[in-house]
Amino acid sequence: MNDAIKTIALTIGDPNGIGPEIAVRAAAELRASKDIRIVLVGDAHVVRHYVERVGAGARLQPFTAAPAADGAILLHAVHALAASEFRPGQIEAAAGRATVAYVEAAIGLVRDGRVDAIVGCPHNETAVNAAGIPFSGYPGLIARLTGTPEEKVFMMLVGGGLRILHATLHERIHHALARLTPDLIEEAGLACASTLQRLGVAHPRIGVFGINPHAGENGLFGDDDDHITAPAVARLRQAGIAAEGPVGADIMLGRKDIDGFVAIYHDQGHIPIKLLAGRNASALSVGAGVLFSSVGHGSAFDIAGQCKADHSAVLRTLRLIGNLPTDTSSMQAGIA
Repeated sequence: MNDAIKTIALTIGDPNGIGPEIAVRAAAELRASKDIRIVLVGDAHVVRHYVERVGAGARLQPFTAAPAADGAILLHAVHALAASEFRPGQIEAAAGRATVAYVEAAIGLVRDGRVDAIVGCPHNETAVNAAGIPFSGYPGLIARLTGTPEEKVFMMLVGGGLRILHATLHERIHHALARLTPDLIEEAGLACASTLQRLGVAHPRIGVFGINPHAGENGLFGDDDDHITAPAVARLRQAGIAAEGPVGADIMLGRKDIDGFVAIYHDQGHIPIKLLAGRNASALSVGAGVLFSSVGHGSAFDIAGQCKADHSAVLRTLRLIGNLPTDTSSMQAGIA
């Protein structure tokens, strides 16, 4: 893109959750921004429903090459959810299918050079899987839609002063542990370092958590780290990356000189971020060559449609993405 202003596609997430509401609130608040331009991606009837209720007097304008009129919210309409299937607060397969369609459309906008990056509002894994689409979170979906091997796409949570990339994510713990290899941890470390550089850390220092308590403590609690994480850290150092570990997560997280961490499995990384940042974390999907992030909270079906959702997390995420350099050179031909 040639515009000085970064254009960000904001997908509305699960249309029956709070995603459309917080997307509209954020787009309305940022529509006069001089730094970023927001394009909502979703069903027009869903977006219009919330513009009329929480849009602060904004009007919708189709996303074209023309600049947005004063006070307008840009919309790239995707026809994915029938009006009869728009049921705020309900977990439905149709809404899960629509969630995926919105992301696929947004990636198409990136490929066409019409937007620079994507922010996704909350999804619901149950709804997507009910639609017959294997889904364990946005990173795997982004991998499939960009033709990237799933093991090369990782999630980094940013919040509470921490940046933690996850080597494994939403899967049964024994499956996650069975997949661990030095190659996987090395890939995670490389992705962590490159993402930190995009976040403005010129010479990042990364810390790799241990698999076992105390990273095994010299075999007392298992030798997995000797065979998996330690060799990976050695490779990262040979590649010129300032990597430390493996060290137990409880000890490593207390280090103030570490710029980012590699967690081995979901809870190692999510618990400290959620404890410190609450709902205000951002979740970057890295490794697919497309700049994509989501928020660190769920679809909140209990308050969906009630027009009382907090949009602060999506605002933080949009501003984070708006300040990152765009690099889609490694995005491959996509597969649906």
